[in-house]
Amino acid sequence: MQAATMTTRPTDDAEELETLRYRFMEMEDRYRKQALAMACALVSLVDLRDAYTGSHSSRVAGYVRAMGLRMGLPDAQLDNVVMAALLHDIGKIGVPDHVLLKPGRLTEEEFGHIRKHPELGWMALKNIEDFKSISLMVLHHHERMDGAGYPGGLKGSAIPLGSRIIAVADSYDALTTNRPYRSARTKQQAVDELLRCVDTQFDARVLNAFWDASISEALKEEKKSNVC
Repeated sequence: MQAATMTTRPTDDAEELETLRYRFMEMEDRYRKQALAMACALVSLVDLRDAYTGSHSSRVAGYVRAMGLRMGLPDAQLDNVVMAALLHDIGKIGVPDHVLLKPGRLTEEEFGHIRKHPELGWMALKNIEDFKSISLMVLHHHERMDGAGYPGGLKGSAIPLGSRIIAVADSYDALTTNRPYRSARTKQQAVDELLRCVDTQFDARVLNAFWDASISEALKEEKKSNVC
């Protein structure tokens, strides 16, 4: 009788471990969905103030997800980069209306206000425990590979990978969207512009992922690319 109990116990332990693993995965999935819902809620607040910024952020997040999948990013890292993409312009909430909503080209002084939005976004997110890495990606999404970006003047691999991915998606969406002061470029014109700036503004590895045929297909269906 005792021997039989000892024989079945490892099976019981394995089943218990499997149950715990399944529950943990359920909790993790629920947390990810809640975090994404919170990020989408924040983006919707931006959308109320500036419709372009809100819809732009959602499209950028969709492109980032497609690129990250192509690059083989682990699930947890990909989730964080997508979250950072959703929130990359959250700091524009702190930009004055007369600058943010101006229909024409900005003056140098006005552009100075716009340049503050990565730091404002970082300040808004950095004290949220689970958003620390996300806040750094937001802070550095306007850095350049040659060190000529802002706010930190970081160069090359010193720029967080997530920020480098967001930079490509952000620029592509900006180029292919109509603005009051210029018409949208075609998808091919936008891609040509990105490729022209490889290794100066953009990471070659990231651009390779963007250029991949599967990514190109995803970019053709922008509505399906939206995250929120």
